[in-house]
Amino acid sequence: MSTPPRTTPPRVPPAERGATRIADRVVAKIAAQAAREALTARPERRPEQAAAPHATVTVHHDIARVRVSLELDYPSDLAAQCAAVRSRVARRIEEYAQMSVPEVDIDIEHLHSTHTRSAAGRDRRLR
Repeated sequence: MSTPPRTTPPRVPPAERGATRIADRVVAKIAAQAAREALTARPERRPEQAAAPHATVTVHHDIARVRVSLELDYPSDLAAQCAAVRSRVARRIEEYAQMSVPEVDIDIEHLHSTHTRSAAGRDRRLR
């Protein structure tokens, strides 16, 4: 008894096979990590002083809208820090998730005064 010949199914082009969907929360984690990297890369920034950045993301097709909440030191160049975060977040999401990032909104939740912190540190050491 012979077996019937095997037929190979027709090849389906890659674009028609399906799609990979990356969850919004995964893209938000990428954004938060990228914001953390951008802030710790700045020489005047000490990462132990502030809470970790938090990101929320809305993805529609391959476009990610990002909002990052930060705590920053003051006085410092807030505009430069925000620009560094925007740039790093957009670049990382485009690189890792292959999504377009037309905007990254920054919310500065809290400013940490370097003068108050250094004075408080001196008081603690004197006791």
